[in-house]
Amino acid sequence: MSDAADSCGSHHCITCGDDGVPMTVVRVDLDRCLALCADDGGRRETVEVALVDPVQPGHRLLVHAGTALTHLEPAR
Repeated sequence: MSDAADSCGSHHCITCGDDGVPMTVVRVDLDRCLALCADDGGRRETVEVALVDPVQPGHRLLVHAGTALTHLEPAR
């Protein structure tokens, strides 16, 4: 990880300035590489998951601009 990414925090996109959103997978559509995900406030959205495949319900993902970027460690 670069120094610039470290200074912005692990959930911040240094390219566009937006924040990534931690989300939990609710349901997966394997045929279309999509998942229904919920943020910590309960807001749901469809997320493209091809970059982080495989995913299953309950997995935590970092989502930016409708695309899952990485798996997150399970909440403790």
